[in-house]
Amino acid sequence: MEPLTEHRLVSGPVVFGFLRLLRVSDARKEALVASLAQYSRSHELTLSGIFIERTAGVGPGSATFTGLLDVLALPDVYGVLAPAVSHLGPRAIAAERGRQIEAVGSRLLLVRRSRPTSPPTTSTTVARCHSPGATRLLETES
Repeated sequence: MEPLTEHRLVSGPVVFGFLRLLRVSDARKEALVASLAQYSRSHELTLSGIFIERTAGVGPGSATFTGLLDVLALPDVYGVLAPAVSHLGPRAIAAERGRQIEAVGSRLLLVRRSRPTSPPTTSTTVARCHSPGATRLLETES
């Protein structure tokens, strides 16, 4: 008998992560990377790499974000995964970056949406994975 699809290694749509980390601890960085990896696994996505921006005030065209746009232009890349929209930068920069992501035909996927005005009716627990697999961290400095 053949194994079920859920028991086979199949590659899902390719996504790249984007983190904006200004003055954060290594533990926080690891937790954010783990959350992207966990989200990818649970949604059957292939997290191919993570771009990490560490410089503030660089505007929407930073070297890190430009690199992200370059890989989004590759064939078979589905989109960008970020913990929250705030990882794209301050509101004006995040809005522009969101438009640029859509302009290249990619989707922006957020691990957590903006907070609702009323409390959720259910709670969700996210398991922390200690090994994000073969995910590459792509760090640049402008």
